[in-house]
Amino acid sequence: MTLNKCEHGGDPQAFEQRYGRSKHGWLDLSTGINPQPYVPKKFNAEDWGSLPSAANLNNLKRAAAMCYGVSDPQLITAAPGTQSFIQWLPRMRPAGRVSIVSPTYNEHALCWRIAEHTVRETSDLNQAEENSDVIIVVNPNNPDGYQHASKDLKSLAQRQAEKGGWLIVDEAFCDVVPELSLASAVGAPGLIILRSFGKFYGLAGLRLGFALTDPVVAERLSTFLGPWAVSTPAATIGEEALSDDKWMSITRHQLKLASNRLDRILVARNLEVVGGTSLFRLVATNQAKAVYQALAKSGIMVRQFQYDPNWLRFGLPGCEKDWQRLEVALRQCGIKKT
Repeated sequence: MTLNKCEHGGDPQAFEQRYGRSKHGWLDLSTGINPQPYVPKKFNAEDWGSLPSAANLNNLKRAAAMCYGVSDPQLITAAPGTQSFIQWLPRMRPAGRVSIVSPTYNEHALCWRIAEHTVRETSDLNQAEENSDVIIVVNPNNPDGYQHASKDLKSLAQRQAEKGGWLIVDEAFCDVVPELSLASAVGAPGLIILRSFGKFYGLAGLRLGFALTDPVVAERLSTFLGPWAVSTPAATIGEEALSDDKWMSITRHQLKLASNRLDRILVARNLEVVGGTSLFRLVATNQAKAVYQALAKSGIMVRQFQYDPNWLRFGLPGCEKDWQRLEVALRQCGIKKT
């Protein structure tokens, strides 16, 4: 089976090949990663030279359970990013019918198709339930930030379990809206939750993510991942960050302020904000292609979407200089009201 790779943001080299070297360097706003990363206090450089111990991983899982509200740390599996789970889960079931609430993160559909499942993408959650062995929902959604009610997803997970199916909820951006999470419901069959670490904590390069599942799926995932799936530095930093309630509270507030500021800048340039989370904003304009190219020529990367040519997604600038740079570039685009 031959399938195209998915397009992603966060690749300055690809931009440079297309638009040339940026005079002031690339400002990457093409991802939904916190531009103000968590700074660990306890990290020891010697951790780079040691394999993670059982104690390291148990401490990490306990911190994740406390942070996410999971009743038992043994219901948590840690991996080098949730992408690992997205690729492994389709191989844990026989070929079946998979429905994905879309448009959304496109690796989900790609990985289930590679594993030879029949994949249907639909914008309707009720339609997704029809004749589906597996249902996948990203909540809040990427790129439009749409939020599904927790009670609806809990009921759906129960119905999936009754027929031996799964509901997979990708909560990659749920750290900014923790009240939306279904983590407290984890443990019963049928519900699988994916939690990203790198986006909210601004440490995507650390490669850390979690699956919150029932005990059977947790054990199988651990077996597939094998020993030492998570590095000692990731376990150490992850444990500390997930336990830092003060940092989380301050960061949620700061991200909200930053996303409001970004909204004001975008609206002032006649870009309609149609969705997003406090880590990214989605705009709609029939001049999206021209805006994208103009920003790229100014050394600013944003995210465009093949399935909707009128959409652009903007991440948050990380410092005042970057905020000013974005404002100037948007002003120079000369976007007209339509």
